Amino acid sequence: MQFDDLMLRYFGTNDMNAIAPGGREAGIDRMRVDFGLERDPAKRFVIWALLAMNDAEPDLSEAFETEAEREAARNLLDLVIMAKGGD
Repeated sequence: MQFDDLMLRYFGTNDMNAIAPGGREAGIDRMRVDFGLERDPAKRFVIWALLAMNDAEPDLSEAFETEAEREAARNLLDLVIMAKGGD
């Protein structure tokens, strides 16, 4: 799964700044559906990560079955927070 491909699939563009507010919500809704249907752990993680980048990620305990997956997600969240200039 390429990031640009996911952006095009869910938002119709690969430029995050070009997404209209309504388009963002529609894309998030599509991601949530795909996340719920996806069974491949790696693909689920990628969709979850894109949801996290849009502040729409499901709770870790509901999203991932194993502690290793939850820890990887926590690490990603830490990186996202740092990239946004958080503490």
